[in-house]
Formats: sequence, structure tokens, C-alpha cells
Amino acid sequence: MPAPTSRQIKSQQTKKKILETALKLFSAKGFNEVTVDEIVEVSKTSKGAFYVHFKSKYEIFIEKFHEIDEFYENFIQTMPKDLSSSEKILLLAKSQMIYFRDDLGKDLMRTVYVSALIPNQPKSLSDTDRTLFKIVHSLVEEGQTAGEFTAAIPPDEITMLITRCMRGTLYDWLIFGEDFDLVEEAQKFIKTILIESISINPKSL
Repeated sequence: MPAPTSRQIKSQQTKKKILETALKLFSAKGFNEVTVDEIVEVSKTSKGAFYVHFKSKYEIFIEKFHEIDEFYENFIQTMPKDLSSSEKILLLAKSQMIYFRDDLGKDLMRTVYVSALIPNQPKSLSDTDRTLFKIVHSLVEEGQTAGEFTAAIPPDEITMLITRCMRGTLYDWLIFGEDFDLVEEAQKFIKTILIESISINPKSL
């Protein structure tokens, strides 16, 4: 692959500057209160440059979700093969929550949740085409094939239950104080769903 040209490098630097500036402004002022003009002014770029990289300010979030999906894709490649499906789901949730807590932080995640309520915008948090849903779905199917999970509940429904646990735990983390342990609470929540609703052999947990 040829090395990027100086123009391409400068374009990527501009995109990164716009992205980081917009996310900071969203966190500080709220998504609805930030305009493209303000993003351009604070980032010291141009409106033309903004629209080269993003169709709208909401696409800033789409870009960030692509980064989050890359985290899931990279993580699944390192998943130990000898774990049960339940153990894999719990490990995924643990690593996910550590990533959100330590790499993304509350301010960004709070802005993501608020933006999800905006009418007529893509619902990235609940998009079943996203990498997270596909990974969990594959682990659920794996568990059903192995007889670890009940086959009485469709895999789509089980996947929705598990990912709803993830979203719900993140939401609670945003509204409760510093005593709320994001990683521990996610493990308890998802383990309860696995044992009470879908697991045939709860001793495996």
C-alpha cells in the first residue's frame, strides 16, 4: 500500500480536529446547542472542510460508533476459544464497560445517549446491523448449538435482552454517582439474565 500523500495526511488531521472539537462542544453544551458554524470556528477549520468529511453534525457520532465497532472487532479476535458461550458474553461485557469507562468516559457517553433521543436520526444505539449485535448474536447461536442456552427463545430475542442489559447498565452509570461500579453492575445484570432466562446449565456461570 502506498504511503499517504501530504495532502491526505493534512485531510485526516483536519477531520480529526473537527471530530474532537465537536465532541468536546457536545459534551460541554449539549448536542442541540452546538452548530456547524461553532464547530468550524472553534476547530479553526472551514465549513467546506467540515462538509468534505461529514454530511451533518450527527455524522460525528456515526464516526465515533465506527471506532467503537472497531474495538468490538479487535476484541473478538482475541477471545479465548475454550470459554463457554456464557463466559464469552460476560468477558465481552466486562471489556466493553472498561473501554467505555476508561477510554470514552461519562461526558461522551452521556452525549451519545442524549443524541439517541433526537427525532428522525439514525438510532445507532439500537441498530441491529452494528458489530456488537452481530457478535452477541453469534455467541447466542453458539450457545444454543452447544445446548448451553435454551432453544425455546429465538436468538434475536436473546440478543436483544443481553444488549438491552448493556445499554441499561451504561444509562445507570450516567445517572448514578461515583459509587456505581459500571463493570461489576454489568456483570451482575447480564449474569442474572443468562441464569434466569436462557441458561440451561447455570453452574457454568
